[in-house]
Formats: sequence, C-alpha cells, structure tokens
Amino acid sequence: MASLTSRLEHAIKPDALRAYLAEFISTFLFVFTAVGSAVASKKMMPDATTDPSALVAVAVANAFALSVAVYIAANVSGGHVNPAVTFGMAVGGHISVPMAIFYWISQLLASVMACLLFKVTTVSQHIPTHGIQQEMTGFGASVLEGLMTFNLVYTFYAARDPRRGPLGAIGPLVIGLVSGANVLASGPFTGGSMNPAYSFGSALIGGRFKNQAVYWIGPLIGAGLARVVYDNVVFAVQIADGIGV
Repeated sequence: MASLTSRLEHAIKPDALRAYLAEFISTFLFVFTAVGSAVASKKMMPDATTDPSALVAVAVANAFALSVAVYIAANVSGGHVNPAVTFGMAVGGHISVPMAIFYWISQLLASVMACLLFKVTTVSQHIPTHGIQQEMTGFGASVLEGLMTFNLVYTFYAARDPRRGPLGAIGPLVIGLVSGANVLASGPFTGGSMNPAYSFGSALIGGRFKNQAVYWIGPLIGAGLARVVYDNVVFAVQIADGIGV
C-alpha cells in the first residue's frame, strides 16, 4: 500500500505534470500533421487510394512530424507520443503504472483535440480513419500492426539508449525515418498507424470504429515485445535518470 501511495504521489509531482503537458503538445502536433497530410493528399489527388505519390507524401509527413514531436518532448517526458511506447516503458519498469495511465490520458486527449480542431478549421472536412483491406483478416492486420510497432518501438529504445553517446543526438530523426518507412510498408493494408492514440482520435471524430481493436492489440503487444527483447535479450537493462526515459 505504501509503495502504491508513493507512486501515486510521484505521478502528480510538478515534473510529472510537465511531462503530461509535453506529451499532450507533442501528440497533438503529430496527429494534427498526420491527419492533415492524409486529408491534403486526398484533396489534391483525385484517386489518392491508388496513387503511390499520395502514400509517399503521407509517409514523409509522418516521418517529419514524429521526428519533431519526439525531439521537443524528449528532455521533459521522454517523447513517447504513442501509448504503445508508454506501454513498453511500463512493461520494462522504466515508468510507473500510474504515470503510464496519465501519459495515455494526455496522448488520447491530444489526439481527439487535434482531429477535432482540424475538422473545425477545415469546415467539417472528413477525418480519415484507419481501416484494413477487405481481403485481410483482423488477426492478420493485428499481426502487421504489431510488427510495424515492434520495429518503431525497438528503434525508439535503441535511439534513446544513453550508451550511444553523441549518436543519441540523431535519435528523433531515426525514429521519424523508421515511422515513415513503416507507413510505406503497411499503409495500403492497415493505414500504417502504429499508434493507438492516433487511431482512436481519428475514429472518434471521424465516426468510424470498425476494426479499432486491431490498432490497440497489435501495437501494444508489439511494443511490449520490443521492450522485453531490447532489455533482456539484446542489451542488459539500464534505467536512465529522469521521467519516461
């Protein structure tokens, strides 16, 4: 009981509150840009669903946006910008469960607000939601999203590892690049989400929750496995000082 109380107290300290705000801002900016790029590509290209250049545009926008979002929050909250990353951190014991819950709330709220603001500012423009191809099953889509999220989250841990020294400075860029690559690889099949908050926000404002479980089950399992593999198989566990790192 004492341990739980101390964790709850730690979760509401000023540093923790700043971390939640940083996560909200970064997630908001990322989702706003990601949704905007998807809407813009469909508006500028008559048949964006079959035009490869539309996929490339969305992938590049996701890569740039995530790089910036991670960079601006890295020293405050760890720059998770993704409930899957936070889940992996909690699985590895790098962040307490109460803090992880508050991170999730910040990320989900930011995603919803970003999608809502985009819808309002673009005069009720339709918000695209993530969906799977008709020929795919929910299981197959979950596995694909899980693999893509494993790739993203494993890269996140490797890029943020303090043992990399000066190379860690390019961590946010590397994380963004792998995100863009994953969108190119999985975009036509599942939308290339890898981020439950992004999928939830667009589904809530877009009004379409079909196959929403795919974008939670796959990414969370993939992120958890990435944390376990990185900490216990490839490298020894090393918990850095600071929140969410």
